[in-house]
Amino acid sequence: MVEITLLDGGMGQELIKRAGDAATPLWATQVMIDHPGLVSGVHRSYRDAGATVALTNTYALHRDRLAGTPYEDRFEALFKTALTEAEAACAGHGRIAGAIGPLRASYRPDIHPDQSEAIPLYAEAAMLLAPRVDLIICETIASIDHACSALAGAKKAGKPVWLAMTVDDKDGTKLRSGEALADVLPHTKGASALLANCASPEAISTAMDVLAQSDLPFGGYANGFREISSEFLKDKPTVDSLSARADLTPEEYAKHAMSWIAKGATIVGGCCEVGPAHIAALATAIHAAGHTII
Repeated sequence: MVEITLLDGGMGQELIKRAGDAATPLWATQVMIDHPGLVSGVHRSYRDAGATVALTNTYALHRDRLAGTPYEDRFEALFKTALTEAEAACAGHGRIAGAIGPLRASYRPDIHPDQSEAIPLYAEAAMLLAPRVDLIICETIASIDHACSALAGAKKAGKPVWLAMTVDDKDGTKLRSGEALADVLPHTKGASALLANCASPEAISTAMDVLAQSDLPFGGYANGFREISSEFLKDKPTVDSLSARADLTPEEYAKHAMSWIAKGATIVGGCCEVGPAHIAALATAIHAAGHTII
């Protein structure tokens, strides 16, 4: 029997489904303004499905993402709103993880700023999250430089830091930068856990073999996209450029995640297009295997 930490699932797509609004470059941020309480409802659904760690709706909350929008002067206020939404659903029910996504754009290591610019920005986000979360999770890390910057900045907040790397959908041994995932490991001193995220379940499975080489707790949470489209790999993308896999039912997703646990993973959950039903199926599978969810 193994103790398993069960993360929640994707936030952005779930918000679009519930809000019924058209996707925009700020879809997950704007929904907190247009639909107060909706984020809390998503957190609550994941909690009820069995998740024990809720990731705050702060993935895309960066100054560069807000630049040139009507919300440019609401940076700190939006962090407070996201934290309040998480606390409303999850206080007393597991842990809250402060989520920090990539600067500038997801899956774009080619435009990630250098460390002199990036580290203070990651530190600023982490410091805003730290007083009200149990840990910081830096998500969708696409290059070694990105990993170094995110970890150096997030550590300044004094909370445990989990690093989640996004790998190539066709080769889970590689980051989306093309660099070897294994080459990240020497740069993770000070992290408390290593994860692979926001790639196909098949690629995440391959990544587990690499992360198992570390002495840190590890795990993964996959997305349900058919592919990361070329349209999405541009500035200020919108989620309607992507489509979901029809074959990734809750039961099929649970099978993938259970294979990661068989490889030694102790932290599992879901990313984009993985919803409450998937997390519920995974919780059932974990219990059925005789493991304990913590």
